[in-house]
Amino acid sequence: MQMQMKKMREREMAPSTDSVSLDIDAFSPPPKEHIVRTHYGYVSVVVYGDPEKPALITYPDLALNYISCFQGLLFCPEASTLLPHNFCIYHISPPGHELGAAEIDPDYPILSVDDLADQIAEVLNFFGLSAVMCMGVSAGAYILTLFAMKYRQRVLGLILVSPLCKEPSWTEWLCNKVMSNLLYFCGMCGVAKEMLLKRYYSKDIRGGTQFPEADIVKACRRSLNERQSMNVWRFLEAINGRPDLSEGLRKLNCRSLIFVGDMSPFHSEALHITSKLDRRFSALVEVQACGSIVTEEQPHAMLIPIEYFLMGYGLYRQSKSLSPRSPLSPSWISPELFSPESMGLKLKPIKTRIPT
Repeated sequence: MQMQMKKMREREMAPSTDSVSLDIDAFSPPPKEHIVRTHYGYVSVVVYGDPEKPALITYPDLALNYISCFQGLLFCPEASTLLPHNFCIYHISPPGHELGAAEIDPDYPILSVDDLADQIAEVLNFFGLSAVMCMGVSAGAYILTLFAMKYRQRVLGLILVSPLCKEPSWTEWLCNKVMSNLLYFCGMCGVAKEMLLKRYYSKDIRGGTQFPEADIVKACRRSLNERQSMNVWRFLEAINGRPDLSEGLRKLNCRSLIFVGDMSPFHSEALHITSKLDRRFSALVEVQACGSIVTEEQPHAMLIPIEYFLMGYGLYRQSKSLSPRSPLSPSWISPELFSPESMGLKLKPIKTRIPT
């Protein structure tokens, strides 16, 4: 444990070569990374914004971090007056997925999905957060959904992007096992990267004989080169052993907004989780011509549904007069905002298309 902490401190002092540019000036105070010690090991949390604002926590998909998974959404101009304006954002990385991470000690036990969910609770305790809004992508969405089921009073709302819910199908299990063996024996090799990119993005932007590879795919490919393959392997092992959450979904007492690309390999999972949630408090947004990571591939498709969703909590764009320091408590919300229409259910399902 001490060796892991020493490596993380050394990593904090080292420059990152992740090839992504950030408009840091859009946030005040500047972002700060915290290394939080939990019963399950150390975890990196990057905090953006004023801690006095309501908290939004994020959790990325396998082999990604907050830059490669959420930058497209959070740094597009239209989002700056909606999410950073209303929230202090806490980017939680899966163990060993943060920028410049060292390889986790091989003798350290592999965490289960339950361990990862419990680790989030310890992160909230560290920052003194009682209840939070959550946003997760695919594997990260599963972890946050499990967290919401285990700690219902600590989750105010879920924004899930191409979420997982059921235990792996035979097809997914086999695909994950192949990737697991590649990561374990060959590292982050070319085949492993191609499997991950296919998981993340639609075929159109991954490129081919007729279309060049999109810039966001090239940037993601470069960032995957910097991931520690054994750290990714650990998260993959946890996700591939996940249990089915279907039976507990209807007991969730928070509102949920679900996005999924119609070309995502997890499209059927998103439809399933939507069918199990209470329809009065959930909405599904299907994004056409898009893969799993809607936050990067088509972030603009998320803005209007999120804006409607947040109206149910009394949160608006910067041009509105309502203070962003609202505690997100139902007692602060006018009764008409509890209606399904105000949550964006009138938009269900939303199908957005890339302009031609």
